[in-house]
Amino acid sequence: MTVSYGTAGAVADRIQKGEAADIMINSVPMIDRLQAQGQIVAGSRVIVAKVGVGVFVRKGAVKPDISSTDAFKRAMLAARSIAYPDPAGGGASGIYVASLLERLGIAAEMKPKTRLSTLEALYASVASGDVEIGFNQISEILAQPTIELAGPLPPEIQNYTQFAPGIVTGSSQADAGRALVTFLYSPAAQAVLKAKGFE
Repeated sequence: MTVSYGTAGAVADRIQKGEAADIMINSVPMIDRLQAQGQIVAGSRVIVAKVGVGVFVRKGAVKPDISSTDAFKRAMLAARSIAYPDPAGGGASGIYVASLLERLGIAAEMKPKTRLSTLEALYASVASGDVEIGFNQISEILAQPTIELAGPLPPEIQNYTQFAPGIVTGSSQADAGRALVTFLYSPAAQAVLKAKGFE
């Protein structure tokens, strides 16, 4: 078995370009788009987990107060610098954070101290102290040993990405793909997903 990873947009592009795969796990909108294009078997999509956006800092650094929308706005305006995945890369958290700063009316103030980043550079820049505050999906933050989760976005401004597997049209292993989907719903798999930051 071979497993390959990437942002939601990058993985969907690979399937659209005809890369062979048996099953794809992606954000629900990406799965739905590929299903509409006939590249994911109709009716094979079921939501297995969701993950919210989190705020992270260098390990051991003071965590900003993000307990409410107002506290979050104050923390962002007081921050020396922030970073999140470049929305052009197709990552759900980067797209959402960019729109959130606009919606909160602080995008103009934040622009000079915002870095759009690749995932590798994102964690390294915060771990080194070069950037004060980073954003990404909680599950990805928890997997990084050099940074620390400050917390999830406040509930009233949280955004969840729902994930679903889909059987790729033309798969020679569709039965194995369906078995994997069944496993992802099992109590054992759900316990691991929860421990890794998924709900």
